[in-house]
Amino acid sequence: MNFALKQLACATLLASLSALAAPAFANISAQQNEAILKAFSGTSVKDFRQFLGSLGKSELAKSAKLEPAISAFLGNRQLSTPQQNEIHRLLGLYARVKYGKAATETLRELVEIPTFRVDGVEQHENPEFVRIADKIRSLAQAFNLDFRNIDNRVYEISLGGSGKEVVGIHAHADVVPVTPQNWVLKDGTHLDPFKVTLIGDRMYGRGTEDDKNGIVVALYAMKIIKEEKLPLARNFKLLVDTTEETTGDAIPYYFERNPTPEYNLALDGGYPVVIAEKGYGTIMARFARRTAEGQGAEITSLTGGLATNQIPSASVATLVTDKPAELAASLQKAGADYIKQHGGNFEVNAKFSGKDVTLTVTGVSAHSSEPESGVNPVARMLDFINSLDGQVALKHNHITDAARYAADNWGLDYLGKKLGVGFADEFMGPLTTSLTYVGQDDKDFKLAVNLRVPKGKTPEVLKAEIADKLDAWSKKSHVAVNFDYKIAEPMYRNPEGEWVKALLAVASENLGMPHKFGTSAGATSVHELPNGVQFGLARPEVKYTGHTDNEFKTVEQFQLDLQIVTEMMGRIGQLPKL
Repeated sequence: MNFALKQLACATLLASLSALAAPAFANISAQQNEAILKAFSGTSVKDFRQFLGSLGKSELAKSAKLEPAISAFLGNRQLSTPQQNEIHRLLGLYARVKYGKAATETLRELVEIPTFRVDGVEQHENPEFVRIADKIRSLAQAFNLDFRNIDNRVYEISLGGSGKEVVGIHAHADVVPVTPQNWVLKDGTHLDPFKVTLIGDRMYGRGTEDDKNGIVVALYAMKIIKEEKLPLARNFKLLVDTTEETTGDAIPYYFERNPTPEYNLALDGGYPVVIAEKGYGTIMARFARRTAEGQGAEITSLTGGLATNQIPSASVATLVTDKPAELAASLQKAGADYIKQHGGNFEVNAKFSGKDVTLTVTGVSAHSSEPESGVNPVARMLDFINSLDGQVALKHNHITDAARYAADNWGLDYLGKKLGVGFADEFMGPLTTSLTYVGQDDKDFKLAVNLRVPKGKTPEVLKAEIADKLDAWSKKSHVAVNFDYKIAEPMYRNPEGEWVKALLAVASENLGMPHKFGTSAGATSVHELPNGVQFGLARPEVKYTGHTDNEFKTVEQFQLDLQIVTEMMGRIGQLPKL
């Protein structure tokens, strides 16, 4: 197409935007989507117009009644609202056909960069974050997109439009740490967390679900819109965070130095559109290390989650004794009884080597925002240790103090009922409380409880309520413990505006989901930003594997995410008013 025709196409398409009313449904069913993808499987397409030209001549276009929309677009004529939405749906399908394999390869390359927190190293000084910044820069430049590295804290990729409004697309490059020995499938297959392993339709690897997939699909969506020269009424900025899983200070650092987008979407949560997020909270208990007292074996170490938002698949305690075989047998027997008493959905195993006995409680790994989707081995390990009094002789030290604290106040419950602080919001759901992070240093044994807080109580009220109860327990039990409390406000957005209606239409139509806004227990980087919502990339009816051992994303869902985000960006970019 020559320059004059390109100008005419852009002017015609932008002029048609003034006729748009409330978002309408695209007249393409899920079955028709699949038929189009199947028809183009294994074929090569030059560009979007050639893709539309080929599709427009097929029986598929006729049966789906797509000929008018395709003909109008290719003829640079004004499109009706439904036709505009159909073109954007086809743009998403084109993204899968043209760039599905390339995007999958890019995801593999990003997963291979181990961008987790390293103790004693500032995130922006970590060489792995320099590596991923360089990789994202090279991709952006190859895609003809503008790239800025803001002091290695946030990577900004821009796609310009004709207006002044900016829509921020949020994703993050950092991942939670891994325990490599836990990355084992049920059949015994050992996985490398930092290499994508394809088994069936599953792509295993740290970051495939949370959140390097979001970076990739957004980059390719921007690439497609740029190279197809599709007109945009506003600008997009992909903001890649580097501290989402840790301090959360990178995004505030960025906005202290750069304008805040008027609208913000996190590709780091759930579909279809999440307008409410629970507040994130942490209760960190510190037990001063003390010399073991009494008779019996001594617990010298205990493991848990490597982050406050991570429920691991296993917790391991090491005990030292002069009678290791006898202790292992006693623990195995007590463990069998404990399993029967508490549901039978986890394992307790004890083995000895020399004077050391290794006690392992195996549960089901989960993101701490969804404790109901897992079986918490940290809670069960601590409760089990506390239950051994009178059955197995143990010396008392800082670890048994922590076990008593956990058992008395939190137990195996994850709704705050044991402590008596549970409550719920009708839309956002209940308060959840998960024993997660375990850490040890020369001075303290540290144990974290992760909270997800709905509307109903202010952070100040909840903090005071919990603190009063824990202080009373500490005085009564004579267990010395220091507490740090951090509880954030929940987020709630009023779901008005054409942009959220369009987001809801795009996601719910493509996923076959109810046309309803959602709520989330996970907090994202848009929590305190204007017009901030989650737009995928997880399906609420499927267990979320981010933060878990054996994290994975299916190829089908990844390709569908690419389709949805491309359609969304085209559609939101061309709305006359958000």
